[in-house]
Order: sequence, then structure tokens, then C-alpha cells
Amino acid sequence: MTAVPLGVPGVPARPVAPRRQSRQIHVGPVAVGGGAPVSVQSMTTTRTSDIGATLQQIAELTASGCQIVRVACPTQDDADALATIAEKSRIPVIADIHFQPKYVFAAIEAGCAAVRVNPGNIKKFDDQVKEIARAAKDHGTPIRIGVNAGSLDKRLLQKYGRATPEALVESALWEASLFEEHDFRDIKISVKHNDPVVMIEAYRQLAEQCDYPLHLGVTEAGPAFQGTIKSAVAFGALLSRGIGDTIRVSLSAPPAEEVKVGIQILQSLGLRQRRLEIVSCPSCGRAQVDVYKLAEEVTAGLDGMEVPLRVAVMGCVVNGPGEAREADLGVASGNGKGQIFVKGEVVKTVPESRIVETLIEEAMKLAERTSPADS
Repeated sequence: MTAVPLGVPGVPARPVAPRRQSRQIHVGPVAVGGGAPVSVQSMTTTRTSDIGATLQQIAELTASGCQIVRVACPTQDDADALATIAEKSRIPVIADIHFQPKYVFAAIEAGCAAVRVNPGNIKKFDDQVKEIARAAKDHGTPIRIGVNAGSLDKRLLQKYGRATPEALVESALWEASLFEEHDFRDIKISVKHNDPVVMIEAYRQLAEQCDYPLHLGVTEAGPAFQGTIKSAVAFGALLSRGIGDTIRVSLSAPPAEEVKVGIQILQSLGLRQRRLEIVSCPSCGRAQVDVYKLAEEVTAGLDGMEVPLRVAVMGCVVNGPGEAREADLGVASGNGKGQIFVKGEVVKTVPESRIVETLIEEAMKLAERTSPADS
């Protein structure tokens, strides 16, 4: 069959910004930094000691597009479960360590793809950096230095009075310097804050002062709607400057939702090949059909489509024909019917009741005629 060129490019004609030059590490098979694509992470919400439930959630995250997953390790039972989880997970597993340095060593020995440490709340962490660096180097395990506003080292809180961007950056670079003393530089850094403005400035300063790959996150971002907005604003501001190598959208929502939002942010910035994109009008007094319902039903009907496809669902004749014509597939609706556009041409006019099924049928035809290289 003849391949159909689709309207959404895999790589933007003009990058949103040159990527910041950083050293590269590998979290399992996933390259991070050094020009590698920005990867999407999430974290399980299960007790890590419940191996079955944790692996099930990791499988769900993998299916949603997650590339790296983090698991909590607050107890010995959790540490004991790491080896099995790391072995059976289809994506790299990072162990998240707080409070007890012995679990850092346990995670490295268990074969985790990386270990995240929060120096601000690990007892006597600085005294054990030499041993941690040696173990990590021997096993080829990267370390993520994860500084959080809510658990900043007390010395820095006393110095700065609160978790300022300068305090977060100083904490991260100090810990990195301790590893550097032992010739360990397989490091990724994060400096998270719940305020996007503080977070953006912290990462901006950090990007200027080191060449380590950076993991972006707005910590405790909030419920789904609020957290999505805060994360999109913060990530957009940084990624549009070329800053950021991995991201995690922290939501009070199921982890798979974090992944969906993260992927959409990257797609919107042209940092990941776009898949299904629905272009739909916000509706107004000119609309002669229920645009909200049409857009929701088309989105549901095309859920899971892997080919890059832009579908326009428009509700009136002002912008409708133009938007539908520019999309791969579209409908301009009005007067109880809809004009169906495929690659800029009207192919048929159908009653309003058949708009959704017709768009889905035409989308499937386009998908079948799309070459593997296009998708």
C-alpha cells in the first residue's frame, strides 16, 4: 500500500531550544543526559515489600509509556524485595532511599539500575560517601542526588532561613563534590520545590554551575488538575531553555496519570514524537453541535492509537474548515451535519449522529496506510 504522509512531524522543524550540554549516564539501558531524549519517570505507590503488587503497578506504568520507575525503600523488608523487583521489571528500577544509609548499599547489591539519595535526611550520610561511591562504582550504579525543599539539611536552613534556590543548589553541589573527591561522577541531580517559581530558578542556577544531567520535578505538586498545571508551567519554562534530562510529574493521582501528563508535556514541546493529537474548539455561541461530547467520544474511540495523527473536531464554520483542512483528519460541523476532511480534502458529509464513527473509520484507514517509518 502507498504510505500516507501525516501532518505531525516526528522531529520539529525548529527545536524549542538547544539542549544544555551535560555529561551522560545510563540508568539501566536508558541513556540520560548528553543529548539523549528526555525520559519520563514515575514512582510506585505500593509497599515495595509487596512484590506482586509492586510489579503489577510497574507493568501498568510500563504500558503507559513510563521509562524509569522509582520504588520506596523505607524498611528492611522493602530492601529485601529489591532484587526480585529489579530483575523482573521491564524498565529500570531506581531505589529511593531516606534515613538509613544501609539501604543504599542494599539497593546497589540488589542490582537496582540507580539509587536516589536525599542527603538532607540520611543520618551521617556525608561520612559514608566514600563507601557508597566505591560500591556504586564497582557495580556501575548511578546515584541521583535528590534535594527536596521539605527535607533540606538543617545547616543550610540556618544559613538561608528557608529553602531558597541558592540553598537547594548549594546542597546539591556540596554532595556532588563529596562524590567527586572519590572520583565518582556517575551522578544525576534534582532540586525540587513545591513552588514552580523557586524550582525554576533553582534549576536555572544549577544548570549554570555543573554539567550533571538534571531530573526535573515540582515536588508535592498537588491534585491532578493543580499538579498538572504547576508541572507543565515549570517544565515548560526549563525545557524551553534546554534544561532537563528526565522528568517526573508528581500528582496526588494514580502513577499512570503522571506518565500521561509527562509524555504530553514533552510532545507539546516537540521533544517527543507526537502520537494522537486532538485539535478541538472550546465552543462558543456559534457552535451548532455539542463539541465537548464529540471531542470526548473521538478521543475515547482513538485511545491507544500509536501513529502520529492530528484530528480536528470543530463546531462551526468560522475556524472549522480551516482547522479541519490543516489536520490529517477533521470535521467541520454545523446544521446537524459534518464535513469530513482527510488530508485537506472533503471526502464526505455525514449526519451529526455519524460524525464520531466516521472519524474513527477514517482514522483507522489512515493508520493502516501509514508506513512503519512514519510512526
